[in-house]
Amino acid sequence: MPAALDHTFLATTADRLAALPAVEAVALGGSRALGTERPDSDWDLAVYYRGAFDPADLRAVGWEGEVCDIGAWGGGVFNGGAWLTIEGRRVDVHYRDLAVVEHERAEAEQGRFRVEPLMFHLAGIPTYLLVAELAINQVLRGELPRPATYPPALRASAPAHWHGMAAATLAYAKAGHAPKNAVTQVAGTIALAATQTAHAVLAARGEWVTNDKGLVARAGLQEVDTVVRNLPDDPAALTRAVADVERFLAQAVRAVTGG
Repeated sequence: MPAALDHTFLATTADRLAALPAVEAVALGGSRALGTERPDSDWDLAVYYRGAFDPADLRAVGWEGEVCDIGAWGGGVFNGGAWLTIEGRRVDVHYRDLAVVEHERAEAEQGRFRVEPLMFHLAGIPTYLLVAELAINQVLRGELPRPATYPPALRASAPAHWHGMAAATLAYAKAGHAPKNAVTQVAGTIALAATQTAHAVLAARGEWVTNDKGLVARAGLQEVDTVVRNLPDDPAALTRAVADVERFLAQAVRAVTGG
C-alpha cells in the first residue's frame, strides 16, 4: 500500500489506542520500527498503561480479531495482547504495564533478569526484553524513557547466565539423548543451546534482542545449522556431534567475552 496511506492508518490507529483508559503511550515495534519490513509484514504496536487496563475497552473499539485478557499469554512480563485486522492490515497489539517496565529496567541496570517461557521463543525471553523495546521501538503517542546505552552490568552478567544454560542443555543431550540414539531430541537440544548462546553473544556485544528471528545468524552461529542438517543415526556419532557443538559455542562466547 502507498506510504501515505500507511502513515494515515498508523496515525489513526495510534490515536485510538492512546485514547483507551489507562493508556499513557503507544509505540511501534518489530520490523517496521527497524525499517526492515517487507510489504506483507504485520504491524506491531504496544500500549503502555498504568494501573487497571481493561482489554474490554480494546474490544469495544470494534476491530476484527481476537483480544486476549491480561495474563492470557502465560503471565510474566509479556502479559497479553491482541491479534487484529485493521483497514486490511494485520496488527498485533501488546500490553505493557508501565510499573513492570520500570521495574525490569531498574533490574537490568543492576544486571539482574529472569528467563520466562513464551510461545514462539525457543529459549524463552529475558525480562530485559522490555528494556530492549524501549531502546528500539518508535514512540507514536505519549512519552517513554529510552535507555541511553546497553547496561554495563547486564553485559557482564547475561553472557555467563545464557551460556551456562546452553552448557547444561548440551551436557544433558550428551548424557541422556545421544546414547539412546534420540535424534530428534538431540536436534532439539542443539537448537535450544544455539539459541541460548546467541543470546549470550549478543548480550556481550551490547546488542538488544526482541525476538528469535535471525537470532542465530546475528550471533554468527550458522555453523550449527550444518550440524543439525547432518545429524547421524548412530549413538556414538551423535555424541561426537554434541561435543563438537559444545566446543564451538564455548569458543563463540569466549571470543566476545575474553573469558
